[in-house]
Amino acid sequence: MKRRLPPLTALRAFEAAARHVSFRDAAEELAVSQSAISHQIKHLEASLGIELFIRTARAVELSEVGAMYYPVVRDSFDRIDAATRRLLSPEVENVLTIQMYSTFAVRWLMPRLQAFQSACPHLRVRLNTSQIDADFSKHGVDLSVMIGQRKQDALHYDYLFSPRMMVVCSPKYLETARKKGAPLARPADLALHPILQVYPSANDWAVWLEANDIKGIDPDAGLRFDSYDHALKTAARGLGVSLAMQPYVAEDIEAGHLVDLFPEKQVRTIGHWFLTCPKERSGQRKVRLFADWLKAEIAADPHLAPLIDNAMLAPSGT
Repeated sequence: MKRRLPPLTALRAFEAAARHVSFRDAAEELAVSQSAISHQIKHLEASLGIELFIRTARAVELSEVGAMYYPVVRDSFDRIDAATRRLLSPEVENVLTIQMYSTFAVRWLMPRLQAFQSACPHLRVRLNTSQIDADFSKHGVDLSVMIGQRKQDALHYDYLFSPRMMVVCSPKYLETARKKGAPLARPADLALHPILQVYPSANDWAVWLEANDIKGIDPDAGLRFDSYDHALKTAARGLGVSLAMQPYVAEDIEAGHLVDLFPEKQVRTIGHWFLTCPKERSGQRKVRLFADWLKAEIAADPHLAPLIDNAMLAPSGT
């Protein structure tokens, strides 16, 4: 059957204008005049017999039909872009770039990564560490290990596990506090001790305190770090009390460097751990190889396997 395709130049103008919700910004991106964008979109609307934008004196917005059409057009252009990049750079099929938080990389993945490389010697793994979510459109990232929620329709989410937060300090710090008459016997005692906070995850302490109905403690008053790795190392040196979660803290607790102060007060985090990628890349062989390996490693980890919530194991791609 013959395809019915609208004018591609006009379609490109529509996609840019819809993405920016601005004819001017679309014109700047495509290096044409604003009137050219307006002309192409009018041409597209005429060819379809549909109004795609609602125009006002100072702005434009997608019509109801335009809002339905835009995601399909956007995803189609994304797939064409991805296929073109692969066509022009076939060597990237052998490179797997993964973005994750530095603490996850250092404290859990790196000791296991050689096993994946041995199983898939044809792939070259590149690790990017960042405290912010991956921007798949700009940084050449194939996959991202992140904590959060399933929020973006354009992303494929592989659920990994649901962590629980605990409060930890070093055994030496705990003993010194007891001798000084400021024991850490109950959560309210935290008011007398320095709190170590990870500012990219600043809400974690607030969630733990609220869940345990603890008031009068300001988690912003103590030392602040950019990663849990730094906060936990500082706690292990006896310089304060930190939140922790698996898989970050398993080895420190097993080695006796840190203790879980209130095991009965552990709190589930708001977010869950996911492996994410753009939906159009979710079927790539290198992506599925890593995803399958990672989920198997988590299921085999005695600290993480109990944190897998079966209710979160929704159908793939949701």
